[in-house]
Amino acid sequence: MTSEDKVLSPTRLSEWRDQLRREGRSLVVTNGCFDLLHVGHVAYLEAARSLGNALLIGVNGDDSVRQLKGPGRPLNSEFDRARVLAALASVDGVCIFPEVRAVRFLAAVRPDIYVKGGDYTLDSMNQEERKAVESAGGQIRFLQFVPGKSTTALVQRVQSGTELNS
Repeated sequence: MTSEDKVLSPTRLSEWRDQLRREGRSLVVTNGCFDLLHVGHVAYLEAARSLGNALLIGVNGDDSVRQLKGPGRPLNSEFDRARVLAALASVDGVCIFPEVRAVRFLAAVRPDIYVKGGDYTLDSMNQEERKAVESAGGQIRFLQFVPGKSTTALVQRVQSGTELNS
């Protein structure tokens, strides 16, 4: 299976999810912009994948990234971001969704486990996303980020000409 095959259209998503259920596989879901893939993303996605049998990533579409991050973002198109993520061994599927919040996406995929970054709590996360997951019987887990690794910090270092550290 190629990375392109792992990028799922919203119409294919339901069928893909139903197949996992028939196979008795648990689905872990996370979402985000994933504008420039870095080691923090990789560690986070590997940890998320270890929580279940399959990992699906919801990728914010280009318009929603602009709303979240500002007019200079995304740096990579939604299709490029999805395809790069799909190439990772820890990722079983990727689906682009157009909204800023993942509520409709989560309601459609009904994750067994929804993973958020450690900067969130049950109270601080979007409550509509929480309801979409919990009403379908899913659990919510929080994973810590790799300190100092973020797309925003990387973009700032590149723009300022600061040397990149390993």
